Amino acid sequence: MNTASIDGEGAAGPGTTDGTRWLTDREQHVWRAYLHATMLLEDHLDRQLQRDAGMPHVYYGLLVQLSQAPRRRMRMTELAKAAKITRSRLSHAIARLEKNGWVRREDCPSDKRGQNAYLTDEGFEVLRRSAPGHVEAVRQAMFDRLTPDQVDQLGRIMRVVADALEPSDPTADLPWLR
Repeated sequence: MNTASIDGEGAAGPGTTDGTRWLTDREQHVWRAYLHATMLLEDHLDRQLQRDAGMPHVYYGLLVQLSQAPRRRMRMTELAKAAKITRSRLSHAIARLEKNGWVRREDCPSDKRGQNAYLTDEGFEVLRRSAPGHVEAVRQAMFDRLTPDQVDQLGRIMRVVADALEPSDPTADLPWLR
């Protein structure tokens, strides 16, 4: 998506009169570098996990979330929120993970309408086997290329962005609450 203004000659610039705060050339350069890097990184990690573990990156993330939850269980709504995916997409993903025997759905004892996702022993073993390769892919693609100061800077920058985007309104219209 283009985030720069286009004048009659096709040049980008902030000098429009419509009130839009167009990105400066510097901001546009950083924005495009960010988009390019995140697309390449996500693709790199997805291909590594497909090749080594037979699952996409989003499924790996779900297994990680469950492995870190008490008793390896989470309410489906909480798992959707943690993964930042719609409940529909989560339901589809959990169905695939169930088919593999890696996750099991259970009725929630405190709410008869709710369900928990449970990471099975087989799923935990798949995660244990795939984690070293995944961590190496992350390290190789990202952290091995940055200085310790750049790692710290990136962490601070990402926290600022995430904190600003994480809604505090419990009634916010968020995909993972649908």
